[in-house]
Order: sequence, then structure tokens, then C-alpha cells
Amino acid sequence: MGWSTLSNGDLLAAAQEQFDALITTDQNLSYQQDLSTRTIAIIVLTTTRWKLIERAAVEIEAKVDAVRPGDFLVIEVPKDES
Repeated sequence: MGWSTLSNGDLLAAAQEQFDALITTDQNLSYQQDLSTRTIAIIVLTTTRWKLIERAAVEIEAKVDAVRPGDFLVIEVPKDES
């Protein structure tokens, strides 16, 4: 989408124009940005490990389906037990 040069507020603004929700693993986002004016739902996953995210996909999908514009949600992805 040509967004590789965008960061922080610019990335959120661009995403807000085209999407209803943004899924990220940036756990500091709420501290770095003023999210009070955003209409996009922001979902933060607590891991960057694809294997763990993939295992939790059904739970993540259900929560994504339930968010509303402007929501901020942290999804605690279960840690690998091995």
C-alpha cells in the first residue's frame, strides 16, 4: 500500500481512512499516541510470534468481530507451554 515510510500518527491516520480496525503488536502504542480522537479500532496482540498468534486465531477473530469504532483492546495471547 506504499505505507512503509509511514510511522506513528501518520500510519494511524492512513489506516483510519481505509480500515475499521488495526491489529498491531506494538504494546507501547497507547503511550506514544493520543488515541482519544481515533475512530479506528486498535487491537494489540501481546506477542509477535506467529506460531502463538496462529494458535489463538479463533479467539482473536471473535474479538476483532466484536470491536467498535474507537475501541482499544489488548488481546493476551497465551504463551507457548513448551
